[in-house]
Formats: sequence, structure tokens, C-alpha cells
Amino acid sequence: MRDGMRRRGAAGVAVLLSGVLTLGACGLRGGDGDGADDAKAGRPTASESDAASADISDADISITPGDMADNVGITDSVAVHVTNGTLDTVTMRAIDSDTEVPGTISADGTGWSPDGQLSRATRYELVVQAGDGQGRKAHESATFTTVSPDNSFIGNFTPEDNSTVGVGMPISLNFDKEITNKAAVEAAVEINTSSGQDVVGHWFGDKRLDFRPQNYWQADTHVTVTLDFNGLEGAPGITGVQDRTFSFDVGRSQISTVDARTHQMTVVRDGRTLRTVPISAGSEENPTYNGAMVISEKFEETRMNGATVGFTDDDGKGEYDIPDVPHAMRLSTSGTFIHGNYWSAPEIFGSTNTSHGCVGLADVQGAGDPEQDAAWFYDESLLGDVVIVVNSPDETIQPDNGLNGWNMDWNEWQAGSAL
Repeated sequence: MRDGMRRRGAAGVAVLLSGVLTLGACGLRGGDGDGADDAKAGRPTASESDAASADISDADISITPGDMADNVGITDSVAVHVTNGTLDTVTMRAIDSDTEVPGTISADGTGWSPDGQLSRATRYELVVQAGDGQGRKAHESATFTTVSPDNSFIGNFTPEDNSTVGVGMPISLNFDKEITNKAAVEAAVEINTSSGQDVVGHWFGDKRLDFRPQNYWQADTHVTVTLDFNGLEGAPGITGVQDRTFSFDVGRSQISTVDARTHQMTVVRDGRTLRTVPISAGSEENPTYNGAMVISEKFEETRMNGATVGFTDDDGKGEYDIPDVPHAMRLSTSGTFIHGNYWSAPEIFGSTNTSHGCVGLADVQGAGDPEQDAAWFYDESLLGDVVIVVNSPDETIQPDNGLNGWNMDWNEWQAGSAL
């Protein structure tokens, strides 16, 4: 390879020497000033220069970030602008996957930006064409790389944007990096509520920040959350890349109380009892947690394997493995559900506790009978509804085990705020 480089270098020198000799020869000839010698020397004549200038577009394109930029933010860091003209086409793509990025040209045709958040640690290419008032075209392009996950953070949030939830749903942010600058990060979260309820944050460790009011949300409240993390240092060398607003609506108030002693669940909506449902809670060996638990997931059918939550036999296999548990709704991260039960005798509901800690309601295999208690409760429930368990021999569930911060008194909750 080094020899090849020498050969190419020698050829370049020869071309340069040839150019010098040619120019020297032209200079010896002299000239009559009519441009003939310029044409012979390969230089544009005055008329040719004027023509070329006439073809240059007045449109001036600028691309942010600049070409070959690195560590570019994934929100609000990419834009195209043009002066003295309007944009014809803007094409942006992820180079490695050859995936086009959707974007929108502004109404006046002078600006463009991506429609959504970009991916981290990704190389992008922007190719732009614009035209001036005389139809002359200008072109510009840039290639850049977005910020690496190693030195940036985002917060994954619950609930989902534009969702309708129950009165117990907290705003929960789970960060992909440990946050040490907690006060700055917490202060960068703005929450507005139509009910006027004050909302306070509480840190569960270094990666989770939940917000809630002192009492359950008022029914029919609209909540808007703005995350202004872009460019914010969450920890030394770790910078936020989010600038996001999401909102949700709180629906009707539904609070269900499970009495593990009487084996009954009373479902109350907006202060009125809808139904009392017979249940079977956790057995004496595996009682159900006490406390207020928030429905965080819903599955019409799901598999439940005891091995995933520590219930194993001597061979290490799950004490139970049911592939099609119907109408299951999660109440804790550790595996507490309220769900349908088709495998037990019907007479256990309302009379005895037999489960490994879940709350069971009568159901059928296949989840196909809407008249079953479990099907009815599933259909009547929202994510964020509250299920309160009382009179169980177990302890109260920990506030960070699921979305269950309601099991912490208000003073303690406030003490967990970095502000």
C-alpha cells in the first residue's frame, strides 16, 4: 500500500509540473487580451464566468447540526432553514438501516424539522434542495451522529400519552441511568392539572421518580406533563435528551376493597356500590399483601409460572404453570394479580383462600363468558384503578412494589422529594 501511495504521489507531481510548464509557455506567447489564451489554458472566460454566476441560486440553505457533528441531541437538535428561497425537498435517513425519517416543511416553505424523536447512537444523512424566485436550485447535505446511550439519559413514563386512567394512577418516570442531580431533574418536570391538585415527586432510589397528589386524583381531571430534560446534566457526564409533553385524563373514580377475611370484594364507583363479588385470596402459607394497589397492566389471557416469582418445587420447577390465566390485572411488580380462576372448584369463591397471593374471581377457560365475575370486573376496570386489600395476615405492600405509593403517608412522601 505504501508503494501505491508513492506512485499516486509521483503522478500528482508530474501533473503539477506539466501545469507549470504549460502556464510558462502561455506566458511566453503573450496575448492579445481577447480571452483566447484563457480558453486555451482551461480557465473560464469572462463571458463564461458571467453565465455561471447567473445560474447560481440565491437560496441559502443552512442545516443544523453542521456536517460531521457528533453527540447530537435526539429532540429539537435537527433543523433545516433557507433564506431567499423555499424548500423543495428534504430527505433524512438513518444511514445504517437506510430508514427514512419523516419530517415536515413549514407552511411558508422556509423550514423543516423531523416529526418525532430520533434514535440514539445513530448516523443520519440530510439531503436538501431549495429554489429561489427564478427557479434556480440550491443543494446542501450533512451527515451527523446522535448522542450515545452511554452519556445520555431518558425517562420512560407511565401512564401513556392520551390515555384515560383510574384515580390511583401516579406519574412514574423510570430513568435508564442513575440520577445524582435529582433536584434539577425533578424541577425539570412540570405538571398541570385541571383539578388544581398539588402534585409532589418522590424518589425511589436513583432511577425512579413518581409524582402524585396527597389524595387520589379527582375524577375527570386532565393532567399535562412536560419533561424538559434536553441538555440537562442528570449525573456527571450524563446529559438528558428528552423534551417531551404528554397528557392523560382521569376517568370515573373506582375503588374496590377486597376483604380477605370475608372473601368478598366490594366495587364502588363514584361513591356508589356497583357489585359485591366473591373472591379467593392468598392462603395462610402465601397470603395476599394488604394495602392499596393500583392496576398497572391488563391481560385478557396470560401465562403464570410459579418459578418466575420464587414458587418452585424440589426439582426447581414452578409449583404451578397455567398457560391461559383469564382476565388478569397486575397489582404489583412482584407478581400479585387479580384474575380469573377456572381450575378451582366454584365453591371456594366467597368461602376460602387458596392462592399463592393473588386475588381470584370465578371464570371459565378461554375468557369467553362475559357473565363470569372475573370478566365483568375486567371490563369495568381501568389501568390506574385502586384495589385495596384488608384483613389479610400479610404485611402492607411496599410503596415501590408496583405503582403503589399510596401506602406511604403524605409527610413521608414529601420527604422523598429532592425539592
